[in-house]
Amino acid sequence: MIWQRVPPESGAAVMGLGVMSVAGHLAGFPVLSAVLLAVAAVLWALLGAAFLARLVFDNERWRSEAGRPGALTCVAGTGVLGLALVLHGWPTGWIFLVLTALLWSGLMPLVLRGLATPTVGVSFLVCVGTQSLAVLAGQLAADARSPFLLAVCAISAAIGLALYVLVLVRFDFRQVARGAGDHWVAGGALAISTVAVAKLHAAVRELAAPAELATAVRAIGIALWAITMCWYVVLAVAELLAPRLRYDFRRWATVFPLGMTCAASFGTAAATGMVWMADAARILLWPALAVLCLTAWGTIHDLTSR
Repeated sequence: MIWQRVPPESGAAVMGLGVMSVAGHLAGFPVLSAVLLAVAAVLWALLGAAFLARLVFDNERWRSEAGRPGALTCVAGTGVLGLALVLHGWPTGWIFLVLTALLWSGLMPLVLRGLATPTVGVSFLVCVGTQSLAVLAGQLAADARSPFLLAVCAISAAIGLALYVLVLVRFDFRQVARGAGDHWVAGGALAISTVAVAKLHAAVRELAAPAELATAVRAIGIALWAITMCWYVVLAVAELLAPRLRYDFRRWATVFPLGMTCAASFGTAAATGMVWMADAARILLWPALAVLCLTAWGTIHDLTSR
């Protein structure tokens, strides 16, 4: 059966396509964004069906795989797709927020219980999955001016940053030179944390919270963006010094951080008024699109050659 051959890490493709749709939308490319969103939505539905089929017909295997960090790609993919749909005007934000929260609460304890040391790139999905919930909650909080969702965003963002530190202190930094693609999530996790803080800042302003709070959130966002960009440079230089040109499905975990760094730059630009950050984001969009195209081509070639 096809659903038996789908690994839990497949949600990384939805993450990559979804965030590139978000980045395309923010960069002012509506057609590109809509096409990527459509592909991401179809893939999400297919993977969701495979997820449910395995849960029902092969529960023992499902339980075994649910404890792997890669299983959290379904959490992050759902949250990022929900954000993309909201940005495109679809009234599905609450549905995807609830789905993301349910998946997070069900899978996160299993993953944390079995988290191995030293950690690798995919381990940072404990942060990414949590921040995907914060990002979507923050977007809806600003749109609906909801204090409850503002609290959800703030708490999720704080938990996500704590989980990032938990993974980072155990991280095998040799992965930067040896990783097959998922090592980029070390930077991508901070990028989505930056987006979460940007959404939190927008919600704080919409709800007319104290100016001191908005200033503090703004400062945190700038600091996270700066560290994210440092990670981007380190990872990019490592790729140039130690090229890894063979196709690996884990390259979808490279697409996601590249796209999320663009989104983080756009979000921080909006929160701070620093227009040059948005200009930088438009430049960073092009290498992200190149990696997306190469990874998609590699995946299609790999599937059709079997």
